[in-house]
Amino acid sequence: MHTRACKIVATLGPASDSPQRLIMLVEAGVNCFRLNFSHGAKEDHKRRYDAVREAEARLGWPIGIIADLQGPKIRVGAFEAGSIRLKYGDVLKLEASDRPGDDRVVRLPHPKIVDALEAGDVLKFDDGKLQMTVVEKSAAGLSARVDFGGELKSQKGLNVPTRRIPISALTEKDRADLACALDLGVDYVALSFVQSADDVREAAMLIDGRAAILSKIEKPAALDDLPEIVDLSDAIMVARGDLGVELAPEQVPIAQRKIIRAARAAGKPVIIATHMLESMIDAPTPTRAEASDVATAVYQGADAVMLSAESAVGRHPQTVVAIMDRIIRAVEDDPDHWAGLKRDTARPEPTTADAISLSAREVADVLNCAAVVAYTSTGSTALRIARERPQCGVVSMTPHAATARRLCLAWGVRSIVTDDATSMEDMTAKAEQTVRALGVAKDDDRVVITAGVPFGRPGKTNMIRILRLESA
Repeated sequence: MHTRACKIVATLGPASDSPQRLIMLVEAGVNCFRLNFSHGAKEDHKRRYDAVREAEARLGWPIGIIADLQGPKIRVGAFEAGSIRLKYGDVLKLEASDRPGDDRVVRLPHPKIVDALEAGDVLKFDDGKLQMTVVEKSAAGLSARVDFGGELKSQKGLNVPTRRIPISALTEKDRADLACALDLGVDYVALSFVQSADDVREAAMLIDGRAAILSKIEKPAALDDLPEIVDLSDAIMVARGDLGVELAPEQVPIAQRKIIRAARAAGKPVIIATHMLESMIDAPTPTRAEASDVATAVYQGADAVMLSAESAVGRHPQTVVAIMDRIIRAVEDDPDHWAGLKRDTARPEPTTADAISLSAREVADVLNCAAVVAYTSTGSTALRIARERPQCGVVSMTPHAATARRLCLAWGVRSIVTDDATSMEDMTAKAEQTVRALGVAKDDDRVVITAGVPFGRPGKTNMIRILRLESA
């Protein structure tokens, strides 16, 4: 099982979804796989899900699976000629209609968007390559001026960074995909284009505890509601693709840092995604800037970094995972990295769980322990300890496979599925056997154990014990 603290998420696709290739990717460093529901049929997702579970059984350790819903991707309508040429300074009409547009009218097949727009709002097309600004709203309709011109093709994406669009984060397609994902048994459901905490609440009602919720922050509006979104979510993703379109480029790194800190303070796993090693879709090595980007995410304390097209359709999926693994390990070998993590750790809350978690990290650091062993049912204990970023890492022991799989996203946590301890002696014996089997501890090493007494009751972590391994 991998010894890195920061985890790797890889997107599955034609380049990576064969059973043998999956095993190679896991051995190279993948902890969790992403099923991208923007592409592929239900049969494709089921085949990939089954292949991951087969790899999990063959390797003998848990692997997480994320179902990433497409969300309400907003697009312009069709054009009579397939595209139009936007010229700087031209003023065009914006209309809500399914009819094809022309060089004077851009059709927006979403009436709510047209209703929501006001003079001064900015519209970005085709991942920000083209831009218009609304200059007039009247009974006759909307008019917008071209700021950045070029060719605008039918069905290209549209972003409105200046306005919260009054549409649900779950389309009809998303609801059907969500039902499919829950039937499969995925560990996380990723919500795209979350704008407010209400989007998370809506999804939570539909999911009803059958999977954890991973909220993707890719809209500036979500930053205004970030604390509550984090509170309602089980994990967070910094989705820098659309976020980079809707925010000024210089604001994206600042937003990334802000989101990481908010998630870390709440003890929720946070993933950094999009354009991490994108040049490796074709090239066998990354650019220096890409390597620095991955390293920055690790230095900032992210729980995981994600590969998208690099692993889904790229030419070198195993190589890109191995290189990402090397970058993470290089950062984690830097003493300054650990000093920074401690400096950025949030203050503990006045709860028994946080008192135990902070104490476990302090004891592990003072005694140079080999590991912190956390007995957990729901995973909350392991997450609270991981929040403290102990340098020795966390070994999570849980009776539930679902809990072990969800912890695959958590910083520094290695999960083992085992029966609950029945006594103090059983607790220490299981812990010793596990850390020896994982190779994280040997004779004369010490480990910190946290558990709840009486045993087998979730949410009752209330004890800490130091175990010294003795030679047989």
